[in-house]
Amino acid sequence: MGNSTSRSGQRLAFLDWTRGFAAMIMLQGHVFHSFTSKELRADGPYTLSQFCGGLTPAVFLFLTGVTLGFLMDSGCRKGLSGWQRTTAALRRAGYLLAVAIAFRFQMWAFAFGQSPWTDIFRVDILNCMALGIAVLAPLAIFDTRERIRFAAISGLAIACAAPVISALNLDWVHPFARHWFVPDSNFFAFFPWAAFIAFGLSAGSILRMAADADMQRVMQWAALAGLGMIFGAQYFSNLPYSVYSNSDFWVNSPGLIFIKMGVILLLASFAYLWTTFMNPGWSFVRQLGGTSLLVYWVHTELVYGRWFGFWKESLTVPQTVAMAASVITLMITLSVARTGWKGGPGFHVWFRQQWNAWRSMTPDQATGD
Repeated sequence: MGNSTSRSGQRLAFLDWTRGFAAMIMLQGHVFHSFTSKELRADGPYTLSQFCGGLTPAVFLFLTGVTLGFLMDSGCRKGLSGWQRTTAALRRAGYLLAVAIAFRFQMWAFAFGQSPWTDIFRVDILNCMALGIAVLAPLAIFDTRERIRFAAISGLAIACAAPVISALNLDWVHPFARHWFVPDSNFFAFFPWAAFIAFGLSAGSILRMAADADMQRVMQWAALAGLGMIFGAQYFSNLPYSVYSNSDFWVNSPGLIFIKMGVILLLASFAYLWTTFMNPGWSFVRQLGGTSLLVYWVHTELVYGRWFGFWKESLTVPQTVAMAASVITLMITLSVARTGWKGGPGFHVWFRQQWNAWRSMTPDQATGD
């Protein structure tokens, strides 16, 4: 199976790099969305920023599925039963749901009464991760090889069902519940966003099955599959007829899901090439990817909170670019403080070590006598 430590580190490197690149796109997109002047939002720079930023949630959800595949495979290798592997996945879903609720509560509390209480129940990407993992958890009963196929089929079913769910009359369902499932441009509903988790689960299972010598070929096939998805989905999306009576390309179209999946596979293939052959050491992109949840939480409060309210929706494009560069630099600094430099201890660990060392000194050692 080729389950060596070096290979695991290599995989984590290119996955972290992919996640970090998505985090950078997210940071600039959110800064542009929060600070660019309203008069400039019809111009090219803002449109390009938001278009690129739309890829970030798909990458995060896909990589969530990849790590879920690793978790299920590890359970198989440890000899856990299907029920034990399923409950492990459900615990992961519960953890993410708790984080999602804590995140929304903190955003609401820090708004100092300027945010309605209903924002606590807003369905964000973390909520989608939790629900997607919970629904896909029963796939843990299969072995890793079978899971590749069934997870891919699940992703295809979720993506193709999204326009059907949109066409249903679900006005009788309370909005708090409806936003979890019904496609909406303002929320991360299960349909179609959870398709990326399922495809990631399939991809993660493939990575766990691949031996060291096969990794390059696996990534080559991933790049070819990505190109095929992009051009194939674009072709079918542009046909003058559709099997769906009502489909919105930017909200619920399976075509958009497969285009984004193609881009993700190309990005992951490039990340593998970059981290394996061109820059195998430390990089700020990979650094961001290793602490993506922390970066997501802190930057959201900074960018959308009240901290820089006097600049909201008032900056020119160059000023917004400078603000984005500042936020990215700040998040890299925060990430390094959390994890340490090149895998060393984080700043809080280093500070504690230095404090304990100072306390253990004799008076002569402390004064240098």
